[in-house]
Amino acid sequence: MYLDVRGNKTYAATGGKEFDNSLPTVMFVHGSGLDHRSWALQTRWFAYNGYSVLAPDLPGHSLSDGKPLESIEDMGAWLAEFIRAAGADSVHAVGHSQGFLDVLELARQAPELLKSITGVGTAGAIPVNPALIDAAANSAGAAAEMLLMWGFGPDAQFGISAVPGMQPIAIGRQIMARNPLYEDLVACNNYREGSAVAKSIDLPSQLVLARKDLLTPFKAGMAFAEELNASVTIIERYGHMLPIEAPRQTLQKLRELIGGLEHSSERK
Repeated sequence: MYLDVRGNKTYAATGGKEFDNSLPTVMFVHGSGLDHRSWALQTRWFAYNGYSVLAPDLPGHSLSDGKPLESIEDMGAWLAEFIRAAGADSVHAVGHSQGFLDVLELARQAPELLKSITGVGTAGAIPVNPALIDAAANSAGAAAEMLLMWGFGPDAQFGISAVPGMQPIAIGRQIMARNPLYEDLVACNNYREGSAVAKSIDLPSQLVLARKDLLTPFKAGMAFAEELNASVTIIERYGHMLPIEAPRQTLQKLRELIGGLEHSSERK
């Protein structure tokens, strides 16, 4: 569906079903240079199992108009405006990589809009290799190739795919080469507020981490989980691109956390 956010036409995937704000809502936020397609399996499952789904393309990404946002702080503010534009009272927010930094800022700025937060393949700070930023400034395609080489675990590099007929690296290449990767990477690199935000919020929290993650190292994710007082799930053998690379395993962990929270609230 399309919404008006800050005067721009904004696309949000809804998992194949019409958005219904009377149902519990799960919002999925993509990582640097990506879009709603990162969450194809997860959004569809939630949409067909008692939830409403929102998976926006951030401004300037894929099907959304507008200029790319230049800071994580502004991305958090934009997400608050997006949720209100959709008519959702509150959401379970799931963010991959940079998308979770955006969710952290949303939690700091508008905690009343959140039921829970989940980070996938992330940490409280995501410093970016200067060579990668330089490459992105000249060519999103060239930078995408670097990210794809570092971002997937060994099985994906050999062409193994969890989705028949779809190769995860090819999907990532198709999306990233056409999106504002440079702006996203700079915003990630400049964000330093994760630890402070973690200490200031009180929400059910979970991190889903990959043992083979080379972009947001496993140790950094584990350290941030302590700061956030979040539960941790570790997915073995996979890399940074968990929503695409290990979609079924990622979905299972989201089902456990979000489903458990919703069942608890129903019993009260």
